[in-house]
Amino acid sequence: MKILICDDHAVVRHGYVALLEAVLPGVDMIQAESGREAFRHWQQEEPDLTILDIHLPDISGLEVARLILERQPSARILAFSMYDDTAMVNQVLQIGVTGYITKSSAPQVLIDAVRATLKGKPYVEHELATRIAFGQEGGDRRLRGMTQRELEVFTMMARGLNSREIAAQLNISAKTVANHTALLKQKLGIKSTAELVHLAFQSGLVPRAPI
Repeated sequence: MKILICDDHAVVRHGYVALLEAVLPGVDMIQAESGREAFRHWQQEEPDLTILDIHLPDISGLEVARLILERQPSARILAFSMYDDTAMVNQVLQIGVTGYITKSSAPQVLIDAVRATLKGKPYVEHELATRIAFGQEGGDRRLRGMTQRELEVFTMMARGLNSREIAAQLNISAKTVANHTALLKQKLGIKSTAELVHLAFQSGLVPRAPI
């Protein structure tokens, strides 16, 4: 398994590499310190996951992600940044990046995010996801009490996955997904899956695809 990580700060980059090598035996970590170097490595190495800092000295991580996704729409990309601006998170997710975490997040969050995005599962740091759901961008405050797992089910449904697909990605049973869905509807005071999906778009938790 190959993971490409790009950050212009060597201390941060080496720290992430050491952590991931400790928890993912046999992983081949490829390092880059600029956006152009990251894209070149991606073309040459074809990594299973690319971890990109957003702010880089030459071209931004956002631009690198666009270049990658233009060539391989299914590419798995995890963005990370020192900034926790929800508008930035929405912009990153809008172009097709799989996940987003901040550099201030705990080591376990990085591990969870990497494991999730390696499976192609969307992952947004829980605090950020919650802020997007009911924050200053006009989100619905009914989403305040969601757990991480409920947010995962909620966003996957809004992205068009069915119960069986969600169960496979989360490694749980379809019945458990159905239970989460029923509880979500009860918490949110809605009756249909269509209403649930509409709420996810309306809250900004899942960006709408561009027309």
